[in-house]
Amino acid sequence: MRDAMKNLGNDPNKINPLTPVDFVVDHSVQVNVIRSENAVQANMELEFQRYKERFAFIKWSSSVLQNMLVVPPGSGILHQINLEYLAHVVFNDNGILFPDSVVATDSHTTMINGLGVAGWGVGGIEAEAAMLGQPLSMVLPGIVGFRLSGKLRDGVTATDLVLTVTQILRNHGVVGKFVEFYGEGAAELSLADRATIANMSPEYGATMGFFPVDHVTLQYLKLTGRSDETVSMVEAYLRANNMFVDYNQPQQERVYTSYLQLDLADVEPCVSGPKRPHDRVPLKEVKADWQACLGNKLGFKGFAVPKKEQNKVSKFTFQGQPAELGHGSVVIAAITSCTNTSNPSVMIGAGLVAKKACELGLEVKPWVKTSLAPGSGVVTKYLLQSGLQKYLNQQGFNIVGYGCTTCIGNSGELDESVASAISENDVVAAAVLSGNRNFEGRIHPLTRANYLASPPLVVVYALASTVDIDFETEPIGTGKDGKSVYFRDIWPSNEEIAEVVQSSVLPDMFKSAYEAIRKGNPMWDQLHVPASTLYSWDPNSTYIHDPPYFKNMTVEPPGPQGVKDAYCLLSFGDSITTDHISPVGSIHKDSPAAKYLLQHGLDRRDFNTYGSRRGNDEVMTRGTFANIRLVNKLLKEEVGPKTIHIPTGDKLTVYDAAMRYKAADQDTVILAGADYGSGSSRDWAAKGPMLLGVKAVIAKSFERIHRSNLVGMGIIPLCFKPEEDADTLGLTGHECYTINLPRKIREMRPCQDVAVTTDTGKSFTCTARFDTKVELEYFNHGGILPFVIRNLNKE
Repeated sequence: MRDAMKNLGNDPNKINPLTPVDFVVDHSVQVNVIRSENAVQANMELEFQRYKERFAFIKWSSSVLQNMLVVPPGSGILHQINLEYLAHVVFNDNGILFPDSVVATDSHTTMINGLGVAGWGVGGIEAEAAMLGQPLSMVLPGIVGFRLSGKLRDGVTATDLVLTVTQILRNHGVVGKFVEFYGEGAAELSLADRATIANMSPEYGATMGFFPVDHVTLQYLKLTGRSDETVSMVEAYLRANNMFVDYNQPQQERVYTSYLQLDLADVEPCVSGPKRPHDRVPLKEVKADWQACLGNKLGFKGFAVPKKEQNKVSKFTFQGQPAELGHGSVVIAAITSCTNTSNPSVMIGAGLVAKKACELGLEVKPWVKTSLAPGSGVVTKYLLQSGLQKYLNQQGFNIVGYGCTTCIGNSGELDESVASAISENDVVAAAVLSGNRNFEGRIHPLTRANYLASPPLVVVYALASTVDIDFETEPIGTGKDGKSVYFRDIWPSNEEIAEVVQSSVLPDMFKSAYEAIRKGNPMWDQLHVPASTLYSWDPNSTYIHDPPYFKNMTVEPPGPQGVKDAYCLLSFGDSITTDHISPVGSIHKDSPAAKYLLQHGLDRRDFNTYGSRRGNDEVMTRGTFANIRLVNKLLKEEVGPKTIHIPTGDKLTVYDAAMRYKAADQDTVILAGADYGSGSSRDWAAKGPMLLGVKAVIAKSFERIHRSNLVGMGIIPLCFKPEEDADTLGLTGHECYTINLPRKIREMRPCQDVAVTTDTGKSFTCTARFDTKVELEYFNHGGILPFVIRNLNKE
């Protein structure tokens, strides 16, 4: 953007944040070294080797941009750091008080709603505009009131609760809405439990999952080291403005757009999977559900494994000892993600499970890839204080780093013998993780089944080494006394957990952990960057590349651009996620991105991940729609990142087909079902399609952030009319599509009807999902960032 401003003949220093920006580096650490006391240091050294160019770019940015604080790698996860340290709840700006609010480039920003702070995730495109002073525009949302009553039963965790809430709200339909939790049940929840529920707001589809500030909030602020003066100021301000909830007083009946309720006593232990966060399965039904999934036809709850092959066992040798895998074998068990590692009760619970298992003589099998990646250093302090970390270490759950790791696909490679056993025998292997997302291809390319579970359940499944088990009737293993050990023998009571939390989670831990953050990171401090106003692009870099977004940008906006005779690049069903569109995991050896990296002299071992190369548009464009689990209707039954080039009928990679269309100056569109773009707030899921030449996406419905990202990149989001979709309209994807738009933006209005015609004579009407007049202005300029640059250029 600074280069673009200079090219327009203006001052590049105008590109500078106008609002305070906290930049937390948390998505880069991978789980490479495990089961080692040195794992944290070893993984961080690898992280700095791989990301040296990107880290230098970030450090350069912090040196030339004002209002920007960088929290370096190895510090923790953005949302947990925000909860424990960064958030103010109420700002005091030279005596002027106002409520805290935040937007951030990760969808789980909503975790801060548990602290009573309004905030949500946006795409990086929209966030950049907000940094430069552009207001966020949105349609006034409906507010769903979710009343909680009762208390959780013994043995039920906050993770069980959030997976239950996620299923209820996803079924209710809350995309684009705010959810407020209230009632006597809400008052009973700890702040950490509230944050766990708020964190998974993207999984249930809401913009926010909000808990108002009350006495529990104030207690948490004190626990985490906020001063007594600050806490008193927060309470006084919010009480004065009728924004404080005092559950000791009679509660007024609240008016909401719609109402839901849940008795916490009805929540039962559960997991979610094997492919979506809202597909909750009660723990007692997991075995039956798993066996049904094995044989079901390919889909969200099916793997299409023939019955005769469902009990197949594959024997192999792991580090010199005999081993075996079958369908449902757990090969990754990860305590990971901000959702759960911020919650002391479930982390202590995991430690107690490990302790009881050690005492009874159970051990996790060595070929299960185990890891523990906390969201902040505070977790390490209380696990050490409680004496539980040593038991986690004995079970292989050594701390591997402080960041998102397995939850975003940074799970690292499986041992070669395990990977070969899976691939050569077509095993449907499983991962169990305490994360928030388990979409296909996200966690690891070789784990087709991925289950979300509480940290203590992750340890239990690691010990069992399979998801094909009924914990009520089948033993987890055999103890050192030769007797069977069952789930009930190692599962701690709520009272046991509470006692350890009370004695081990202390205010001084938060203070010392965040003092360490302020001191910096030695490897970060050693990065040397030039002090230049403009970034010096290295044309040979495969990590950082000058993107083409502002090439040949004109002073005046191009105006609304319709679509004429566009081919269908891809045709999808429901629930296509941003992981399908723009994966962040490993780069497949036969992919267009791999070919590009090989052409630039890289060895396969140096490919790294798509996530690590987000600063290079050449790699990321080739990685768009490169998910190996992609289901494209144009390919009939075939699964994978390919499509049909309609004019010739050739089957090509999506990238190669898109480049062939671009070379012929032919536009493309995408057909999709419901919930298109669910999942991460990944702006590359909009940038990539734009660079592939996609002009419009026609879907039954869009997830909030992704729709906004499409608008931000100048792609037209169109919604079929209710009860219509590609199937009911008889669209095969082999047609050419024309989308007629007015020539002048003033002739368009938000959410207006648009006619779509095809070369086969079929025509239909869609809603153009430009939801506000501001979004129409973005479209007029070809996207939000060109809009911002042109406005700054005029000043």
